[in-house]
Amino acid sequence: MTGVRLHIAGGLAELRLDNPAKLNCFTVGMLGQLASHLEVIEGRPEVRAVIVTGEGEKAFCSGADINAWGGLSPADFARNWVRGGHRIFDRLARLAKPTIAALNGHAFGGGLELAAACDVRVITPKATIALPEAGVGIVPGWSGSQRLARLIPEGMVKEMALFGRRIGAERLLSCGFVAEVAEDARAAAQEIAEKAATLSPRATEITKAMIHAGQGEDSAALIEALGSAAIAASADRQEGVAAFQQKRKAEFPGT
Repeated sequence: MTGVRLHIAGGLAELRLDNPAKLNCFTVGMLGQLASHLEVIEGRPEVRAVIVTGEGEKAFCSGADINAWGGLSPADFARNWVRGGHRIFDRLARLAKPTIAALNGHAFGGGLELAAACDVRVITPKATIALPEAGVGIVPGWSGSQRLARLIPEGMVKEMALFGRRIGAERLLSCGFVAEVAEDARAAAQEIAEKAATLSPRATEITKAMIHAGQGEDSAALIEALGSAAIAASADRQEGVAAFQQKRKAEFPGT
C-alpha cells in the first residue's frame, strides 16, 4: 500500500515516501498524508530534526503521478492540485524544525520541489535532478520556478525546465544545492540530523525564521511571529493578561 510513512524516535522524525513501484511519485492520498504528518511533527516538541527520504534506491521522488492530475478540469488542476500541493510544500519549508532531504535516488519535478523545501540536502553519487514538466505539457507548480530558483543558479533551472536536461550530484555539490554526496544518503542525513538534535531548539527555530525572512520566505508572517515571540516574554504582556482576567485597568511597567 502506497503512502507517506512517519517514524519518530530519539528526537528525530523521518518522513518516507513509499510508492516504489512508481518511483515514489505523489498521489492525492500521499499529499494528504504529508500534510497530516507535518501537523503531527509541529505538535511534538521532542522532535528536534526531520529527515525526508524515499523508499528504495532508484528514486527519492519522481514527481506527481500523472494519473492523479491528468483527468482534472483546468479549474480543479489549478485550484486543488497545484495550489493544494504548493501549500503543503510551503508548510514543510516553514517547519520550525531543521529538515534534511536524503536523496536516495532521482528527484524529478515535484520530487525536486520537495527536496528544495527542506533546509539541506544530501544525495547519492548516481542520483540526478530534473524538471520534466514541459515534456507532458505543464509547468512546475510546487515552487520549482520560485523557491528552487533561489537555491541554484537561474541558468541551471532553465537548463532543466527549458531544455529537459538532468543535473548530476557533483554539479549540485559545487553550486551548494546539496551539502554532501554520499553512497548512503540516509546515513549521511541521519548524521546531520543527530547533530542538529544536540543544538538549542529555540535558537535553531528562530535562526531559521530569521534566514527565511531575509530571503522572502513568508516574510510577513515571520516578522509578526518574531515580534510576538519577543513580546510574549515581556512584563507588559503578563500585566495585560492579568488585568484582563481581573477586570481592572492595566498598569504597564514597560519591560
